Amino acid sequence: MASIEMHNIVKQYGDGYPAVNDVSLDIADGEFMILVGPSGCGKSTLLRMIVGLEDITSGDMIIGGKRVNEMAPRERNLSMVFQNYALYPHMTVFENIAFPLRLAKVPDDEVRRRVDEAADVLELREHLERKPANLSGGQRQRVAMGRAIVRQAEAFLFDEPLSNLDAKLRGQMRTEISRLQRRLGITTVYVTHDQTEAMTLGDRVCVLRKGRIQQVASPRELYEQPVNLFVAGFIGSPPMNFLPATLEGDQLRTPFGPIRLDERRLAAVQGRDLLLVGIRPEYFEDASLVDDAKRPLGTLFRARVDVTEWLGDSQYAYIPYEAPEAVTDQLRALSRELDSEELRTQAVVSIDAASRIREGREAEFWLDSRKVHVFDPQSGENLTRDAEAGARLTQLASEDRVEQVQEAQARGTTIGGGAHRAGAA
Repeated sequence: MASIEMHNIVKQYGDGYPAVNDVSLDIADGEFMILVGPSGCGKSTLLRMIVGLEDITSGDMIIGGKRVNEMAPRERNLSMVFQNYALYPHMTVFENIAFPLRLAKVPDDEVRRRVDEAADVLELREHLERKPANLSGGQRQRVAMGRAIVRQAEAFLFDEPLSNLDAKLRGQMRTEISRLQRRLGITTVYVTHDQTEAMTLGDRVCVLRKGRIQQVASPRELYEQPVNLFVAGFIGSPPMNFLPATLEGDQLRTPFGPIRLDERRLAAVQGRDLLLVGIRPEYFEDASLVDDAKRPLGTLFRARVDVTEWLGDSQYAYIPYEAPEAVTDQLRALSRELDSEELRTQAVVSIDAASRIREGREAEFWLDSRKVHVFDPQSGENLTRDAEAGARLTQLASEDRVEQVQEAQARGTTIGGGAHRAGAA
């Protein structure tokens, strides 16, 4: 196993376009790091530079304490699993897994031992004499993973390995990959555009945008404390709602009524004319289902529901609202960059499946105003992120969780994140 360090990595093509632009990132020995972002953000290019399939324009790539910029892929002792499996159709499962060992002229007894061990880990022993054409998609991907395991490499590199599988198989394979990484304890870098994979697999997640790092943090911190509009809009499904707002006294005036800010958030947004309020769908609820003790902690408002979606265990309501042209233009631009559906001027509200709210009717909703984010619509910066982190530390202190508070303060200001160096956030 080995750590991976990237210092000011740049990948520039002949036309001068920087596919990766001044990326600095430390991946600890044994860590599971996710690289995520929309198409064209540079995540696969960065992975290919780690393994040596792409030349590095400038910067230093250090693996296991050794600079590897000029080393060929075969000299880096890394195992890579591709999206398309890359199996040899004329070979059995056994020989596909054993292929890198055959190239390295490993003795037959050792080949058999390593392949059998990998087959046991991946539950492939009964398929060792079959050909890839006779296997399911999930089994083929496990064969590709087996070929990576037997090399006893210093790190695993995954390039969107589950994108060719159907939804059910993707869920199963996510679990298998996570279990395998924990069992082997090997440094792993995993590229995906699927935020579900990003949020469920990694120790930390690195969000990329146009070749630059936006934020590196634990999945929970990314979700609860996004650093900017891009991260907030990319992480979460359905995505975060963005509502225009103006500050009046200690309240934000929004299309859904006033939202009172606590002292920390209020101090962070003073002096701004137009703001964007970020509210995740689950911060809402049908007001009739909210406990009396909880109601004073949030904001009540009435709105007409355009569409409802009942999913059995959950329910969504869509509430249109009016917004200035500057805000709608910003949301359209963000949608195009995220490769997502247009972030329209409508709020997606998650309500209990038992709610009787119906489309085409006005209803009363409750909003947990303690959890709202406030963004600068021009820079995209999350103005209240430090305030949210401070509130979290206060909450931990009030619960006598002193050790967690001290640990968080030693790391910086947030709970659950890890150190990284970003070229430009």
